[in-house]
Amino acid sequence: MRLTMQERKALTNQVASRYRGATGSEKRRMLDEFVSNTGYNRKYAITLLNGWGKRTTVVVEGKAVTVKGGNAKRRKGGGRRPTYGTQTIEVLERIWAFFGYRCGKILVSLLRDQMVHLEAHHAFGVSPEIKGQLLAISASTIDRRLAPRRERLRLLPKRGYTKRGPMLKSQVPVRVHWPMEDRLAGFFEADTVHHCAERAAGEYCLTLTAVDVGSGWVHLHALLNKARRWTLEGLKEIQRVLPFPLRGIDSDSGGEFVNHWVFEWAVEHGIHFTRGRSCHKNDNCFVEQKNDYCVRQYVGYARYDSQDECDALAALYEVLCPLLNYFIPTAKLLSKERHGAKIKKVYEQPTKTPYQRLLTDPSLSDEIKAKLTEAYEGLNPIDLQLRVNQALDDLASAYSRKLRRQRGRRIS
Repeated sequence: MRLTMQERKALTNQVASRYRGATGSEKRRMLDEFVSNTGYNRKYAITLLNGWGKRTTVVVEGKAVTVKGGNAKRRKGGGRRPTYGTQTIEVLERIWAFFGYRCGKILVSLLRDQMVHLEAHHAFGVSPEIKGQLLAISASTIDRRLAPRRERLRLLPKRGYTKRGPMLKSQVPVRVHWPMEDRLAGFFEADTVHHCAERAAGEYCLTLTAVDVGSGWVHLHALLNKARRWTLEGLKEIQRVLPFPLRGIDSDSGGEFVNHWVFEWAVEHGIHFTRGRSCHKNDNCFVEQKNDYCVRQYVGYARYDSQDECDALAALYEVLCPLLNYFIPTAKLLSKERHGAKIKKVYEQPTKTPYQRLLTDPSLSDEIKAKLTEAYEGLNPIDLQLRVNQALDDLASAYSRKLRRQRGRRIS
């Protein structure tokens, strides 16, 4: 049974004076016994016993104050100095904002893998001293130091507008999870993101999101509206531009996917077509996560319903997908165990990019891996991110022009 605080203080009073006058071997023995009885950390116990009862004069707000050791509260502003100075955190914030406000684990991998490009781009201000600190900083420190700014960047709540597909449900099998042996390159989850703001009436643009379950490779395609023909065209485009074979598509039960056009196309090309259960988003958990991470965090929740905005979305995704697939690491869950009320999750360490995972996929040929490596060597992450930023500005301009036209029509 642990001692009460009053009993600990009484024991410290008895031990402190004897401890300071003891030899080294006696101190070790006394310290072992003291730590065992009080439950204190060993380093804390040493500090406590050495300072207990001593009187020290300190200056507080210009006045000399006598403090008795063991009972003094830590002065405001005390403790060790921060390891990472203001300049380092300012540079870190610029890099964090430039790459889309990534979490600490992903930002750490970016800093270590892309430091050559970050140094070459002078706008970040990465000096040799700051470079050493950025390469040494941990993910938890990044999250802690950037927490105040992250709190100010909260997004709107999520909404869903998927309608059930009444056709072919009996012919399209249901898949509720992906066993590890099925997570080979080429098996994709697909979904649509609706850019309708808070009003689902009328026609509006959508984003077709497809993510490879095994590697995290993502493809984004802008759709002018929810017509089935555009969804099918988007799936055909994914099959055409993928650097590896498309083996399977798993979607939700929405009518834009579960229809004769998509079903017959999948059968014709030998693509395994499955669906999730209605109202069970976790059946398509991989793509649901990318809907937020790769779409909403970039284009937000505004209503895009014009041809100009659809073209701007397409131009954005053309440069965003290579950036995400070749340079942005993603966390991959390896196992999940329940211990009573708690769940322990084990993630892949270190985090890898989808491109790096494809290079280790045994189902892909050496020829495909060589093409992926050739494509990677021809890309620059800083250049891609700058083009993404420009594409976002173009999308915002298209949205502003539409609003001005709408206001002009209302006035006239």
